[in-house]
Parts: sequence; C-alpha cells; structure tokens
Amino acid sequence: MERWVVAAKRADFTAIGKEFGIDPVIARLIRNRDIQDKEEIRRYLHGTVEELASPHLMKDVDEAVEILRNKIKEKKQIRIIGDYDIDGVVSTFILLKGLKRVGAYADTYIPDRVSDGYGIHEHLIEKALADGIDVIVTCDNGIAAYNEIAMAKEKGMTVIVTDHHEIPYKETENGRELIFPPADIIVNPKQPDCRYPEKRLCGAVVALKLVTALYEACGIPERELEDFIELGAIATVGDVMDLQGENRILVKEGLKRLSHTSNKGLRELIRANGLEDGEITAYHVGFVLGPCINASGRLDTAARSLKLLCAETEEEAAKLAGDLTALNQSRKALTEEGKEEAIRIVEETEIGQDRVLVIFLPDCHESLAGIIAGRIREKYNKPVFILTKGETMVKGSGRSIESYSMFDELVKCDDLMEQYGGHPMAAGLSIKEENVEEFRKRLNENCTLTEKDLRPKILIDVPMPVSYINRELVEEISLLEPFGKGNTRPLFAQKGLRVLSSRILGKNRNVAKLQLSDHTGCVIDAVYFGEADEFINAVKGSNSISVTYYPEINRYQGRENLQIVIHNYLTE
Repeated sequence: MERWVVAAKRADFTAIGKEFGIDPVIARLIRNRDIQDKEEIRRYLHGTVEELASPHLMKDVDEAVEILRNKIKEKKQIRIIGDYDIDGVVSTFILLKGLKRVGAYADTYIPDRVSDGYGIHEHLIEKALADGIDVIVTCDNGIAAYNEIAMAKEKGMTVIVTDHHEIPYKETENGRELIFPPADIIVNPKQPDCRYPEKRLCGAVVALKLVTALYEACGIPERELEDFIELGAIATVGDVMDLQGENRILVKEGLKRLSHTSNKGLRELIRANGLEDGEITAYHVGFVLGPCINASGRLDTAARSLKLLCAETEEEAAKLAGDLTALNQSRKALTEEGKEEAIRIVEETEIGQDRVLVIFLPDCHESLAGIIAGRIREKYNKPVFILTKGETMVKGSGRSIESYSMFDELVKCDDLMEQYGGHPMAAGLSIKEENVEEFRKRLNENCTLTEKDLRPKILIDVPMPVSYINRELVEEISLLEPFGKGNTRPLFAQKGLRVLSSRILGKNRNVAKLQLSDHTGCVIDAVYFGEADEFINAVKGSNSISVTYYPEINRYQGRENLQIVIHNYLTE
C-alpha cells in the first residue's frame, strides 16, 4: 500500500512569487526542492555556465595539469582508460579530444564489459606497458583500483585518476579509514579535503574540469570548451546524477545546445531516433539517446559509441548511429525477458520474502543486470541485486531505495566479494558462485529496513484543485525543467473527482482517457498510462477517485487543451 505524503516545507510563497515574478505555487515547488534563500532561487531559475565554480578548486587539478604538460613536452605516450557506460564513454571522449587539442600523444582503452570487467585490471597495465605507455589517465573509474595502480607505479608509470565514485574505506577500531589508491594524482570531488563545492558531479564533468584547467594553462580559447557542455549534460543525465546545483545549470544549458550540436555522431543519433525536429529534453537523453550510447557497451563493445562521438563524416556517423539504435532495440527485448524471469523468481520462491532481493539469473547477459535491477526495484520497492554468470565468476548490479545505502551494506560483505564499488543508490560487484547464497543471507541478516521503509512513498508537492490549472501555470512549471533525479517532475493531488467518461486507447490497451469533474463543476481531460483495463474497472465501480497528477498542454492535430496525467489513484 502506497503512502501519500504532502511536502510540508514552509516559506512566504506569496512574497517569493512577487520577488521573482512567478506564481506562488511555483515558489512552493522550488522550496520543496530544498532551494531556500534568494540567491539559490535566482540561480535555480536563471543560473548560467559562467557561474560554475572554477576548476582550480578541485583538489590537485593544477598538479595534474602540470604533470600532463610536462609529459606532452617530453612526447610521452598517454593512455586514457575509461568505462563502458555512457559516463565512461563521454569522459573518455572529453579527455581524448582535450589532450589531443594541446598536442598530446594520447590513445584510449575502454574495457570490455565481459572480457575485461569494470575499470583497470592488471592485464590492462601489462598491455599499456607493452605498448610503451608512460602515463595512464583514468576516467569514471580508478578510485577503487588500489592494487592495479600500485602495480602500474611499480612498473614506473605515472597514473592520474579522475573519478567521481565514493572513496573506498574500511571500518577500524578508530572509525572509518579511507583507502586511496597510490596514484600520482587523484582528481575526485568526493575527497574530504577537496574544496570544489559541487560533490555530485558525474565522471565526465570531473574530466571536463581537468580539460578546462588544461586549456587555460595552454592558452586555448575558452570558446572551444563550448562543445563539451552538451556532452557533460548527456553524461550527467545518463549516469542519473542529481539535477541540482551545478548539474542543473549544466544540463539546462547543454540541452539547449544539443538540438543544434556540431558533433556529427550526436547529430546522426538524434536523427536516427526521430528527434531532429523538436526540443530535446532530459527525458530524451535518459530514455532514448542515452540507452543507445549504452547499448554498445552492453551487447557489443563501447568502442563503437566512442567511434560515434569521434566520427568525422556524416556517412560514418549515420552508419554507427543506425547500428547503435538497432542494438538498443535488441537490448530492450532481452531486458524484458530478464525482467519477467526475475519477477517469476520473486513471486514463486522464498526470495520474495526477503527485504533485500538477490536474484541469480545465470543465463541473462551481464550487461543487463543493472537495468533489470532497476525495474524490479520499481515493482517491489526493495533494494535489488541481479546476479549473472560471467566467464570466470558471477557478476552483478544493484539498485537501491532511499533508506538503504547499497555501498555501505556491500562494505559489510567485503570478504565475500572479489570486487565491488558504487554509490548509496547503485553498485556493482563480482563474486564467486559458491558465495552467492551466503551473500544473500548476510545482506538480509544485516538489513534494518522496516515495513514502513518498504512501503512506496508518494511525495505530493501541492494538494491542488484541478480548477486552479490554467495555461499560464503549466507554462511556468516548465521553468523548473530539466526534470530528473533530485529535481523530479512536480506532483499534485486532488480528492473526490467524479469520472464523467472513460475509454481505453492503444493497441496494447495501456492508455486510459477520461473526463473528470470536481465539486465546483470544473471539467478536465485526464490520461493514465499503464494497466488501462485494471484502472478503468476500478474507477467505474467507484463513486469518486483521488489522484496524484501532473498538468500539461495536450497538443494534437493543431489543437491544444489542458489535461492532467494521472500517476497514482485511490478509489472511494
């Protein structure tokens, strides 16, 4: 049973509305996103890229620039080692383009998900050594690679880590002890003594901060950084970073540039997905373009996505964009199969009683584990690990709920795993098959989640009658975009609505169209996406319904009208 909770954050919404020329409802929505003082509100509404913090505040970024400049003068070979997801691919591209622009002899290696695994491994150090590499620069990985980086240092290599993941630690009798890899330089805002004010950056933006400082030191015109803004936006959305503070500004500005990007690969990917004639939103990045970039790292090699970003001709870009779009379609079908099998296991075995779901899908492609974990998490509102059978051991990805820090819980199972890392809300791991059942058992024994924690919480921004909705308010709500993690689409609610008419649309019967009226006689169109038959049967047998909703302007065949999109409902 869902818990409907109204946000109760207080402020003088009328005064804020007057000060910034916005409806008091909009002022309340902004306050609900923990934006409080006047400067924060101004920045939220009107912040620009010129307001982003200086890269020189990032710990050791200037030292990294000095090392790189010296290595470039000495004509030393530099290798960028990235990751196979969207953040890793974009990070690699930013560093490659930036280093080559200042005259570096640089190449890249993005690990293969299956044969290499995540991040740096010893065989990649050996390969770099055989290839005459003097400097390794990591991006979106490296902070947890203590042994591998120690090996590289023993071989006489210089290592610069750029990463955004949590610093590994161990619990000791003196408290938590952070474990830093023995790299020459670590650029990561999560370091406790890093002065950079925004800690929630993705790996690509950390890489961009390094390139920004490098360009400045080498006298490269600042305007040449413009093309990186849209890339930082793509990685921020694709890696599901909080759209607050700097991230919000970066994504907002990057999306503006994306529709007229000069990057041939991105342009052809936009065209291949039929998005060339409209506004590109965070939704399109998160659910259309981003999955295509991720698809190559899941079912093929992420090098193909890197080639797309590096494409120099429209013909090459179009071919790669078409391939990635087709790969993504295959990924969707395989994901659906894996999801259905995971649901069957939860519904038909004792695993369904666990508070932390550990589901072993040996035949599932390991690249799909994270997506499937996210889908199962959404369905059951429990932390979920999906484990798959790799070539040498079991690999897995986890997705969490707000009240469960996945990374912290993995630390407690450190002795069972070969490798792990991640965030409070997501994690990855490698484990021997014989340890899987003990892993499941220990996670659940350690789990302190209550029944209340496991009930989905629906956070309502404003209980607002549908009669208050008008075109001006809907247009003002767009000031809050882009929507995503940390800046969710506003949710309103009203009780006691009567259903005047209803019908089902769509060949899959997954859309319900209604007309609703409230106690004042106000009539409004409504739409519901999901199990439409179940929804219609429920509302037909009720006197009235309560709904959470989002208002929008429905545009169809040249006509426009207000409607609400129903998210949740209760019958009365």
